[in-house]
Amino acid sequence: MEKRGLRKKLEGIVISNRMDKTVLVQVERLTKHQSYNKYIRRRARYMAHDPRNMCQIGDRVKIIDCRPISKRKRWQVIDIKYKANIKA
Repeated sequence: MEKRGLRKKLEGIVISNRMDKTVLVQVERLTKHQSYNKYIRRRARYMAHDPRNMCQIGDRVKIIDCRPISKRKRWQVIDIKYKANIKA
């Protein structure tokens, strides 16, 4: 059997869990501006597979890339780092 190559891992915050078995995760990173040498905050949103619907809005989760599950879903939740303390 072939060994699977390195897979990307990202950490972000769940901003939506309205879909079934899917969450929307926002990942922030800092990049340095070329000419101003100032750090800029960049954000990206990823749809991630959450098979047990355990993630809630505000949770900090770790996601890993995987095979395409649907048209826009190519990431999977592997761990919930911190649970949100939001009470509705």
